[in-house]
Amino acid sequence: MYAISLGDDGAELRPLEPWHAEEFLAHLDRGREFINQYVPFGSKATDVAGARALLQSFADRRAADTGCLHGLWLDDKLVGGVLFPHFDAQHGTCEMGVWLEPAAAGRGLVTRGARALIDWAFDERGMHRVEWQASPANEPSVNVARRLGMTREGVLRESFPHRGVRHDMEVWSVLAPEWREARARAARI
Repeated sequence: MYAISLGDDGAELRPLEPWHAEEFLAHLDRGREFINQYVPFGSKATDVAGARALLQSFADRRAADTGCLHGLWLDDKLVGGVLFPHFDAQHGTCEMGVWLEPAAAGRGLVTRGARALIDWAFDERGMHRVEWQASPANEPSVNVARRLGMTREGVLRESFPHRGVRHDMEVWSVLAPEWREARARAARI
């Protein structure tokens, strides 16, 4: 398949597919508590069959053009990912999400992977809006939205029940013209 280099540190963005189930499960097991602090991503994937089912659900979304899932590999080890849980090509809108195991945090992997997929969404797929939702308590996620140049649009108050608590969710987004202008400015520097 393909791999997109994310820099000189051995980081790559690759499709994360059902045949990666064992590797995906091992990754989730290494970071499950950290990954699931604010969202239940992968929480039902507790064995190889569950991991494969989750990956298959995203393979089905990719085939239907309604979502996709990519992994972040560092030195050939799966350490996180970037996904479009919702992708609406007809209306030009999509939502992006990310996750990372703790050993890989602080290296800019999520930001670099997200940039690559946002470029693809705007340049290749003609999207107009990429949205990002995060609990305000999830400072690393909010900081990535800021680094990506997204605008905080508001807060969905107590909209997301997780682990017995109703969490606020901040809504961030970037529009295609804003993304292109920011990319052009960075290229001029």
